[in-house]
Amino acid sequence: MRMTRKGAPVDDHAWAAFEAEALPHADQLFRVAMWFERNRQEAEDLVQDTMTQALQSFHRFQRGTNCRAWLMTILQHIRSNRRRSRFRSPLIEDPDDRIAETIPFVPPLPERLTDEDILGALGRIPPHLQEVIVMCDVEELSYKEIARTLAIPIGTVMSRLHRGRALLRQQLRPAADRRPKEIRGPHAMP
Repeated sequence: MRMTRKGAPVDDHAWAAFEAEALPHADQLFRVAMWFERNRQEAEDLVQDTMTQALQSFHRFQRGTNCRAWLMTILQHIRSNRRRSRFRSPLIEDPDDRIAETIPFVPPLPERLTDEDILGALGRIPPHLQEVIVMCDVEELSYKEIARTLAIPIGTVMSRLHRGRALLRQQLRPAADRRPKEIRGPHAMP
């Protein structure tokens, strides 16, 4: 018999099932937590709390479904609860609609950008847009899985993804313009 951090017993069969289904996703959870928290200690705590909660709730997990998406949902709920408790403040009107209306057309970017360029640009867009981009484009979750994880409608996922990608392209344009002409390609505009 194993014990969780809160002292609840977990039988060996449940632990073996949890170990086979959930533990292989710990590295991916940590990578996402690290991106969101930007602090190793906070990310480690978030993943540990996620795995503890998942173990305690593993009897509710439906075998044959996407365990990674289920774990991401738990991680997002814990993160959201922590953030809400830290930043209890009145709601402020979301300016996203105004931003989406003012984004100009940005031509396609060259294929050669460094990881530093991409990570820097991603870090400069609003966090709620980063979440959707990371979950969709990095973790390859479906819109439905992202919607469930973030507890938002699928339409909001699609909207945030569109706005986030547009802002990301806008942020990447200066990095692409700094590249020497031979890297940008022979037909690139100066």
